[in-house]
Amino acid sequence: MIPISICIIGKNEAQHIKNCLSPLTAYPFEIVYVDTGSGDNTKELASGCGAKIYDFTWIDDFSAVRNFAMEKASHDTVLFLDCDEYLKELDADALYKLAEEHGDGVGRLLRNNYFEANGTPTNYPDRVERLFSRKHFHYTGIIHEQVVTRKDDSPLYERYDLPLTVDHAGYNDPEIMRKKAERNNELLFRELKKKPEDPYLYFQIGQSYNAIRDYENAYMNYKKSFALPLDPYEPWVQIMATAYLNALNHTGRSREAVRFFEPIYAHFADDANFYCSMGNAYLNLHPPKPLNAMAEYLKALQCPTARETGANTFIPYYNIGLVNEMLGQTDTALTFYQRAADLDFAPAKEKLEELTK
Repeated sequence: MIPISICIIGKNEAQHIKNCLSPLTAYPFEIVYVDTGSGDNTKELASGCGAKIYDFTWIDDFSAVRNFAMEKASHDTVLFLDCDEYLKELDADALYKLAEEHGDGVGRLLRNNYFEANGTPTNYPDRVERLFSRKHFHYTGIIHEQVVTRKDDSPLYERYDLPLTVDHAGYNDPEIMRKKAERNNELLFRELKKKPEDPYLYFQIGQSYNAIRDYENAYMNYKKSFALPLDPYEPWVQIMATAYLNALNHTGRSREAVRFFEPIYAHFADDANFYCSMGNAYLNLHPPKPLNAMAEYLKALQCPTARETGANTFIPYYNIGLVNEMLGQTDTALTFYQRAADLDFAPAKEKLEELTK
């Protein structure tokens, strides 16, 4: 069983750090906490959970501090967590086995991102790359840092899924999200001046705007990213495809969305959220294409990744209900509205009340 060091970076995280670290103490991990200038008692709380504490003077570079944390770890295999990520599920034996079997790869944990959609608390899970050997990998990029190979700074490597799930508490406060987006974009725009043809930077700028629901600026930056050479099968490009679709739909550009994505559909058609967003684009057309939309929502329900992406919940059920209502199939619409309502989706409950008066 190869030893693993958990590396965590933070500043003024007193509200999160115990929730993050306490569950980890049940496992034989080394915990390395690097503080970038806290004015609260974050370091004391982390130390109380058995973490080894190190200080790093902040230099506006997230990769620098992550690489510093790796250097301070006692073990070559490292697992990065954020302070607002709390352990939910872990099969430790399987984790150690996978880390040993995939020493040349990067493990992806499952992260549950909680937020509110249409008045309904919901969850958007995603896979993020966090476990690897520091002998083979390091971080690059001053913000939204990427794991790359030490040999040639390549993002091309084996990726595998970890039996590890965390709950992400960082999306719950709109004001915190706004401040984070402003901070992130300040760094990203600074980096963009040095690398104006880097599509990844435009993607991350778009993500910052998307997080605060500034869909117009998100759209403009996703569009700039897609206009540059990129590999559609890179994980971040797959994420951007759905985000771009959503931004197009939110800004009244669903016709542009259909024109853009239909020719390259096959590159992204293995994700439930992409299917749902494509269905929304068809439904938003003037005139709408309800049968095309229905096909996309049904694909979302059948998608193997639906459980992890969170789309196989109330969204496709509700939208299939909408399509059936548009087509005059009221009984079928009620069936799907009920399925969405059973998952506590408020608009579906309203539809049921409206149609059964």
